[in-house]
Amino acid sequence: MELDTKLETDTKEARHTPTKEDYATGGNNRVFLAGSISGDPVFSHEVFGEGFYEMNMSIDRLSGAADTIPVTMSERLLTDAKIYVGKQISIKGQFRSYNKLIGERSKLMLTVFAREVEDTVTRDVTSAFKNSPSREGSGENSYAHTNTATLASQSDDGVGSAPNLHTANLTETNPNIIELTGYICKPPIYRTTPFNREICDILVAVNRAYNKSDYIPAIAWGRNARFAKNMLVGEKVHISGRIQSREYQKRLDDGTVETRTAFEVSINKISRDELESHFGENDAAFLSEE
Repeated sequence: MELDTKLETDTKEARHTPTKEDYATGGNNRVFLAGSISGDPVFSHEVFGEGFYEMNMSIDRLSGAADTIPVTMSERLLTDAKIYVGKQISIKGQFRSYNKLIGERSKLMLTVFAREVEDTVTRDVTSAFKNSPSREGSGENSYAHTNTATLASQSDDGVGSAPNLHTANLTETNPNIIELTGYICKPPIYRTTPFNREICDILVAVNRAYNKSDYIPAIAWGRNARFAKNMLVGEKVHISGRIQSREYQKRLDDGTVETRTAFEVSINKISRDELESHFGENDAAFLSEE
């Protein structure tokens, strides 16, 4: 559940006051996951006498692989949902971050904080989120999403059609949805792979109640990467996609190599808030011309 991300002290300039509506609905940070519990719940902490537990949830991809996502759940939800390893559930919540001191270093930890838990059954997909993205297009990260702001869609690898949202099985249609509205809090990092695939890493500060912020790493591909690389620290951004896990090799100070897991948002759609943008209105044409 850890990510090697060092936050700069100047991220305070990226914090803006969220609306009361955002606090009430969690509209600036929404997650829906459907999958199976893959690890025993482990006690994490207690707040005002209520215990919270951490566990892992396995979410299938179209490729047959699976993402293992850390989830935090209150003891009340844990008991009501009768959680056990292997149980199929769906959850609604938020993607949150917190700092954890490990040795002499502070690590940015990421987890999905569950607010609602249900048994996974065939149901109307639109009940997950109103106007939520659905799987569409050619890639695993490709979703359909309506947004009044300028959108950059990932369709470099082909096109396809969307399923019927009113009759589809939720877990077959889209078991992994995240929508965030926040602020760029570190300069984007743009690069290309040996196969000339364009990638851009961004870190998004998402405000929540009690003057707190969650710092969410995200990765954009192709045209989305070219769009994201020009964003400035402090710009307001809307993103949607899925939460993914990936393993990587970390060489330690003693020369040994350790396998670690990183968690991030794989971006399918990205837009800037034109009302709070440092850029001009003509930038909207950049995305529609490609």
